Amino acid sequence: MARGARLACRDNGSKRLDFDISNVYLVCIEASDALASRSIVFPPRASRLLHAEIMNPHTQDLSRALPDSLKQLKRVRHETRRRDLTVAAVENLTPGMRRVRLQSPELADFVSLSPDDHIKLFFPAADGTAAMRDYTPRAFDPLLGSLTIDFALHGEGQEAGPATAWALAAKPGDTLQIGGPRGSTIIPDVFDWYLLVGDETALPAIGRRLEELRPAAVVKTVVAVDSAAEIQSIKSPARWDATWIRRDTDGSDDAANARRAIDRAMPTSGEGFVWIAGEAQFARTLRAHLIEVRGHPAARMKAAGYWIRGDAGGYISLD
Repeated sequence: MARGARLACRDNGSKRLDFDISNVYLVCIEASDALASRSIVFPPRASRLLHAEIMNPHTQDLSRALPDSLKQLKRVRHETRRRDLTVAAVENLTPGMRRVRLQSPELADFVSLSPDDHIKLFFPAADGTAAMRDYTPRAFDPLLGSLTIDFALHGEGQEAGPATAWALAAKPGDTLQIGGPRGSTIIPDVFDWYLLVGDETALPAIGRRLEELRPAAVVKTVVAVDSAAEIQSIKSPARWDATWIRRDTDGSDDAANARRAIDRAMPTSGEGFVWIAGEAQFARTLRAHLIEVRGHPAARMKAAGYWIRGDAGGYISLD
């Protein structure tokens, strides 16, 4: 890509915005109006057709037209430190999902480049220690210095873990310490379609990705929740088709239900990327099905166990 080259984008108000992409790569285009951040990586000497193709919401088979170098995952490391935040607002999205918005001047240099970034939350215990849990930044507004975390609630009273107990009691003025993220794995927004699969713990990452995908993208989601009351309303500029698995009517075998839903929803043309997260065995089973049965390439997939049954605070990458 020649120096001085520009990438043209439009926000939701159809205003044209131009960005310099002459550097090594560009991640997370941001504007203060309605333009969502774009997690796109542009290596040097990228094809000039990006300028036209990314702009066209009707482009078909965009991914096949691009060089493989533009489809690789980009891993970016961040300098990590702890930050002390204050609760600004609390909202119940559903009976089982509680949103907490945190603010602090210490977020001035906070960076989150991917919807599935992980930060450490430190919950104080009565004995003076702190329980650590991994959570996904649901949203980050650098202009307001605001970080949003969605908590999937598990149990009540003495049965609640430290994260759920803190979230249930959280109110404006409370404080919380966070650390990270250590890095971001950026999935280029250049694939023809995306398949996002998970349970409640994956919804914050899925919701953020839905909001940040380009209008041209086709995205299918398969998410397991307890009941219709847990279905979330999410606004996405992409062409989104949602499948909600309801345990109260579909049964409790999330993996079997999700496997059937994937077989129905998975596009049969174009190049796609699959993202899976949730309970570790659930994610492992679906990853194997997609690779071994559906023939989806492992290089076009990212999977993780966001929690491990019987292991409080467990997390495992399956890539």
